[in-house]
Amino acid sequence: MNAPEEMGAHTPYLGRWWHLLADGRMQCDLCPRDCRLHEGQRGACFVRMRGEGDLRNEMILTTYGRSSGFCVDPIEKKPLNQFYPGTSVLSFGTAGCNLACKFCQNWDISKSRDFDTLADQASPETIARAAAELGCASVAFTYNDPVIFAEYAMDVADACHARGVRTVAVTAGYMHDAPRREFYAKMDAANVDLKAFTEDFYFKLTGARLQPVLDTLVYLKRETEVWFEITTLLIPGKNDGDAEIEAECAWIMKELGPDVPLHFSAFHPDWKMTDVPPTPPATLSRARDIAKKAGLHYVYTGNVHDVDGGTTFCPHCGTAVITRDWYRILDYRVGEDGRCLACGGALSGRYHKFDIKQAFGPKRIPVRLA
Repeated sequence: MNAPEEMGAHTPYLGRWWHLLADGRMQCDLCPRDCRLHEGQRGACFVRMRGEGDLRNEMILTTYGRSSGFCVDPIEKKPLNQFYPGTSVLSFGTAGCNLACKFCQNWDISKSRDFDTLADQASPETIARAAAELGCASVAFTYNDPVIFAEYAMDVADACHARGVRTVAVTAGYMHDAPRREFYAKMDAANVDLKAFTEDFYFKLTGARLQPVLDTLVYLKRETEVWFEITTLLIPGKNDGDAEIEAECAWIMKELGPDVPLHFSAFHPDWKMTDVPPTPPATLSRARDIAKKAGLHYVYTGNVHDVDGGTTFCPHCGTAVITRDWYRILDYRVGEDGRCLACGGALSGRYHKFDIKQAFGPKRIPVRLA
């Protein structure tokens, strides 16, 4: 694999996780789509391509070092409510996606087939240096799924860790086991989209399958130290029924335990589902009630104005330990040891010495690195 610092502006980056089939095609082994490629053909994600000519027996990652843009966000926007709350994160993505969600909220990036989308260029070291200079506690791979640019994300993670900057993956979790193990060895935190809890939804509305996502969640919980939270976008009439929400929460309780935060977020009409109405706030509140009754300790609502649904409560004494209004922290009652200041009970998550006056807040600051 070519080293990033040795790459010229037009040098193709040789990707990993593939093998040749008996019929001469190349199979991509990164995600469960198992794309089988002829010479010069791209995978379903569009950004992983079998080379041509002298590179016909190589996988090429066409977006290495190229981004659709950089932005400094609050960490709560990822959303991660219990990973160094109040800090800022340098966010970026590339183009393409290995899922085909008809309701994609970032479709202009994830569905892009136009490489003009990739308006900014940055080496891993440039990104790490920028994050440190901008005062960001972490870098997030987001907007489109970092699974498809895993090599780039992993190199950025190495550069970030060398500077004391943490890394965050915002992902659908659709990944094979071997690359998953290498990828998450480089990540400090993740937000995983559990898009629904039926195989029918995944097949019809995402072009993917449910089980590999569940496998990723179980792997993160049982075999890593990665802090992770789960997001489910509730779409009216598609995945917002009580029975499905109850089944999802029961599975989380059984397989992951009560301390993994769960976010229910509101859908807005987009991409190929503009005929579906927005999610009513009452639906999110109902889902949150179901999750709490199932025994989950940290349940949030998102994409709506709901102070109660954005607040972290101590599971031991019920105190509101982090009160939020959207991405603004209004009150903070957690010690740097991660304990509730009211009762001393341990809170799940990652915490630090915090001054509410220094919280990043709801700002969104676009930046250019090229």
